[in-house]
Amino acid sequence: MNLKRNIFIMYAIALLQGMVFYGPIATLYRQVQGVTVLQIAVIESISLALCLVLEFPWGIVADKIGYRRTMIICNLLYFVSKLVFWKAAGFAAFLLERIMISIVIAGLSGVDTALLYLSCGVQKSCGTNGGGRGSQQVFGIYNSLQEAGLLIAAFVFSVIVKEDYRLAALLTAVSYGMAALCTFGLTEVRDTQSEGTDVYKVPALLRQILTDRPLLLFLAGVALFNGTHQMITVFLNQLQYVRCGLSDTEIGYIYILVTVAGLCGVLSSKITARIGTVKMGAAIFGAAAAACAVLAAVTNPLCSVLGILMLRISFSLFQPLHTEQQNRRIYASDRATALSVNAVILDSVGIGTSLIFGMLTEYSLVWALLSGTILCILGGILYLRNASK
Repeated sequence: MNLKRNIFIMYAIALLQGMVFYGPIATLYRQVQGVTVLQIAVIESISLALCLVLEFPWGIVADKIGYRRTMIICNLLYFVSKLVFWKAAGFAAFLLERIMISIVIAGLSGVDTALLYLSCGVQKSCGTNGGGRGSQQVFGIYNSLQEAGLLIAAFVFSVIVKEDYRLAALLTAVSYGMAALCTFGLTEVRDTQSEGTDVYKVPALLRQILTDRPLLLFLAGVALFNGTHQMITVFLNQLQYVRCGLSDTEIGYIYILVTVAGLCGVLSSKITARIGTVKMGAAIFGAAAAACAVLAAVTNPLCSVLGILMLRISFSLFQPLHTEQQNRRIYASDRATALSVNAVILDSVGIGTSLIFGMLTEYSLVWALLSGTILCILGGILYLRNASK
């Protein structure tokens, strides 16, 4: 029962941390505070580099001190970072906020999904043998609740907050504070016979992952898609909307629509079971590449919204799929450490994609969006050739 409660607490945390009230104007908020798009990309790259450095040590620490304690520490720091964001002005302040978030992301990387995966594995309703397809369904609900949180926040922004950017940041901090409190209700869970990662086991675990060429290429494909989605749907979409002549209020309502579309992640496991992993992956990457091409080619508001919708839906369906596949490929008991190594690889590729988008945006938004098509095609090739069936 306690482990089943873990799943529902994680769902609550996902919902609350999804409530980013400044989401519809994340780029515009930073620009008002004196930060350029290139500086945003540099901050993102520094953040990913820091995640890369911290991922592996955090994975070892998480396996040592437990997933519950790691979640508590990280979510408390997450709350503090949102307070910093609320008061931030200028490059240095936003960089500090992102450094704090990097520590959090590195700490939570693999821990949240490992905790869900293991809690799910002993629940009949979630499947057996470590979760299986049932865990993909749980991951889909978990991700969809984050989208639901975004939906609530976007509605509040559009109807109540509107142009009060600082209020949007304050409300986000309050929501993250509530999520941090929820974390204290979690129950510790570990892989069978796991007592944490011993230092002497680390080299062997690294060799196991870094010599697995199909896994490395699989992760590279995932990273290219993740990076493209992150930059376009979080930052460049607002520039595209402004390019189309849309107002802040209209952007807020579009954000609600896009967030609703993101809820489709809960259908990922059902669609995958029906058409198979290969067809699912091909459809996802193909749709994402087409969406980026449409965004680069048009200045029509409707077509732009449809392009962002297509990219968002593709990513939402992809998240549970690749998360389940990553966990299925792990045979070591030190799951958080192994997932942290995977995250280091993802972040390494992500640094490059962030800089590519940042530099191209300074030259031309069209070229930046078009690069998304190329990255999605390349990512799709790497993913489809190396995904587990």
